[in-house]
Amino acid sequence: MLSDIPSLRMQRKHLRKYSWLPDVFRLKGSVIGRIIGPVLTVTIFASFVAYTDQQGYRMLQTNSIVPLLSVVVGLLLVFRNGTSYDRYWEGRKCFATLTSNIRNLSRQLWISVVLPPTDAQPPHIEGKTPTTNTTASQLRHRKIEAVKLALSFAFAAKHYVRGEDGTRYDDYVGVLPPSFARFDEVGFNLEHTSTPMAYPATGECSNVQECRSGSSTPDHKPDATKRVRHKRSKQNTFVSGSVTPATPLLGSAHRTIDFHAYADEASFPLPLMIATELNRILFNFRKEGFLETIGPAGMNALVQLVSSMTDQLTAMERIANTRIPVSYSVHLKQCVTLYLFALPFTLVSDLGWTAVPIITVVAFTFMGIEGIAEEIEMPFGNDERDLPLDRYCQDLKEEIDYIIGRIPEGGEGLHGYDDGEGDD
Repeated sequence: MLSDIPSLRMQRKHLRKYSWLPDVFRLKGSVIGRIIGPVLTVTIFASFVAYTDQQGYRMLQTNSIVPLLSVVVGLLLVFRNGTSYDRYWEGRKCFATLTSNIRNLSRQLWISVVLPPTDAQPPHIEGKTPTTNTTASQLRHRKIEAVKLALSFAFAAKHYVRGEDGTRYDDYVGVLPPSFARFDEVGFNLEHTSTPMAYPATGECSNVQECRSGSSTPDHKPDATKRVRHKRSKQNTFVSGSVTPATPLLGSAHRTIDFHAYADEASFPLPLMIATELNRILFNFRKEGFLETIGPAGMNALVQLVSSMTDQLTAMERIANTRIPVSYSVHLKQCVTLYLFALPFTLVSDLGWTAVPIITVVAFTFMGIEGIAEEIEMPFGNDERDLPLDRYCQDLKEEIDYIIGRIPEGGEGLHGYDDGEGDD
């Protein structure tokens, strides 16, 4: 009966307001799983030292060394933890700024891009402003593609800093416009597009034998400098006099493949490709007279938003590519281990077996700080304690869908003309 009283059914999240106990005994989300092995190792060693001391083997060590070492270890741990959290917080700020830029760009595109008025132009600008045959429905379709392309920049940036190539991910469905989704295909361009074929010079094959057999196992490397497609080597080009299904150009019946001169050398990150396409869309909107209501100043503001999106991508790339030096991390672990293994020799003579749980707590504290620093120093991964980039992107997608579905457009534009001379 008492269980039915709401005031007596305190959930753990409510209990946290009044007590630390729910978090003290919490395992999920803690760093215990990462450091349990090293902590048990130190505990076993401390138990061995305590046992040998009880057996009459004197292992007394002066207490003047350990305090000095503890100061050094403490300073190193503070610096290590602060550096890792700075990287974590910097990554969050960069993605938040990127989200803000996409929100502003999408809102401005949806409201400010409008058809020019259909009435007669004023005499002082007659013949100086562009006219268009674009209908309202056609312009709306172009605006939807532009807004979704801005949204896809966030998804592309997420995959880019995680070292994930291409556009073949489920979260791109309904986000990346279909007209843009083929940019990751080899040989694709706006002028002429050919169907990609299983040819060694264009396929993602690691060697000639794989190309001959039709299998392909591209090598995915976990770094943040991946491109929209895998880079290939000219060494994989196969030239032979025999005609095989993988070499259609050597037969009498073949189709022409549009090769780029830079196909084996150059590549381009997908987010930067999206930013370039956004700049092209803005240029065309301005050229066709759809941005006359905001004028050159408004156009410059839109371009600056796209530039800021690229700046934030570069900042996140810097965090993902710049790891904490291995020598620093290794030296810190060596100092912590040396301190923890020297600690039993200074305590067992006075505390006996009581020193073992004390040393275990000290090891848990020091190694826990190092474990937390390791977990948060790379904030863009898929671990539970990394930044929830998937949720950030999904929230942004819901906002963009709301704009497209429910926010009214700007209506009809105004006659505008800027002669470049400024105001008198």
